Amino acid sequence: MSDITVTTWSLEQTSPADLRPATAPDGEVRIVRSEVPSPEFSRFLYASVGGDIRWTDRLSWTYEQWQAYLARPGVETWVAHDRGTPAGYVELEPQDDGVVEIAYFGLIPAFRGRRIGGHLLSYGAARAWDLAARWPERAETKRVWLHTCSKDGEHAMDNYLRRGFTLFDTKVEAEADVAAPGPWPGARAA
Repeated sequence: MSDITVTTWSLEQTSPADLRPATAPDGEVRIVRSEVPSPEFSRFLYASVGGDIRWTDRLSWTYEQWQAYLARPGVETWVAHDRGTPAGYVELEPQDDGVVEIAYFGLIPAFRGRRIGGHLLSYGAARAWDLAARWPERAETKRVWLHTCSKDGEHAMDNYLRRGFTLFDTKVEAEADVAAPGPWPGARAA
């Protein structure tokens, strides 16, 4: 197996005023919080959004690992729906000292390029900033951060910068070049 060079960029907002919301897309796009922790649904979102861009770190998670992660206070999954169909998601993971990570964010391939991504990222970042209002045991948010890499979609970095995130770290590492797994075992990548 050969290696590929992967650049990972970490970006942040340090104030809610940093957020520059995108315009809502045309049509019937709604964003709803998935309030019932569901390993099946979360794995579906993860595999469907990340299947063609080599998201593999959670594919081996057991049901119990998914359940334990999703049950943590403050972990939230916000799902964009286009006319009732899941189009993508943003997953928030609170950390210590008022820090919230946008752990995962993206769209199912069929929904990319339709201006849903900027709207979903805007909404997710706003929910990261007001997370303590829904989880009183969590500290007020002081920082929202995320990372993206050269394996992600070609418009990912531009979307983050346009939403008001600023770069604070860059790493370049060699990784094993794995085939894109597709959204389910045996599916071919788009």
